[in-house]
Amino acid sequence: MNWRKFTLIACAGSLCLTLSTWAINVSSSKFAKPQLAVTQLSIKQLEKQGQAITVKVISQDVLGSGILLKRQGYFYTVLTNAHVLRSQNPPYRIQTNDNRIWVADVPKTIRFGQNDLALLQFRSTGIIYSVASFGSSPTVGDEVFAGGFPSQEEETGKKGFALTTGKISLRLHKALEGGYQFGYTNDIEKGMSGGPLLNRRGEVVGVNGMHAYPLWDAPSVFVDGSEADAALHNKITHLSWAVPIETVIKLIGD
Repeated sequence: MNWRKFTLIACAGSLCLTLSTWAINVSSSKFAKPQLAVTQLSIKQLEKQGQAITVKVISQDVLGSGILLKRQGYFYTVLTNAHVLRSQNPPYRIQTNDNRIWVADVPKTIRFGQNDLALLQFRSTGIIYSVASFGSSPTVGDEVFAGGFPSQEEETGKKGFALTTGKISLRLHKALEGGYQFGYTNDIEKGMSGGPLLNRRGEVVGVNGMHAYPLWDAPSVFVDGSEADAALHNKITHLSWAVPIETVIKLIGD
């Protein structure tokens, strides 16, 4: 037997087998979905994240809360509820989490239609603030965290950011008037309107705006003018409500 020839054939076969195995591995990895780690924050971390991106909206008094939506240089855009700004006339001011107060303007270029949303803009003097990151739309049963500055704190002399825990209990196929579509079990108080609704990763998924058990039992009206039936209306009034952040992104872009 020609041992040199046999050795050459064996080596060539081994090389082919190695190349075939490598090709299979490359082909498989090409189509494999990456396994991304999902980082869930502790309550303490969520409070820190929420407080960093949440501001007070002020006119003559504290009107409500807002979310630091984006930054361009030292110019910041704040997202809040339209009803927060309607409660008092301009000029408006923004108080950031370092207790600095900035004069704010209402941009004229963005229109939210009938959605209970509004924007303010201010310029800082060289100070960099954290801005919100956005999360995917939550589903029923998802844990959520509602943040903001309850106005009761002003009356009692207490100051501070509040974060309440709960879960998505109702998601409507069509939004209520004002664009409200997520109903959740978290308590929100007066002053928390315009604050963020966060997921467990600290991402904004909605804008707080309506608390449970309203003083007046008005019908629950959808954006198309139709009314919820009695059973659904009863569920709606037992929950707090947010406008999805996806509505904001669609209207102004991310």
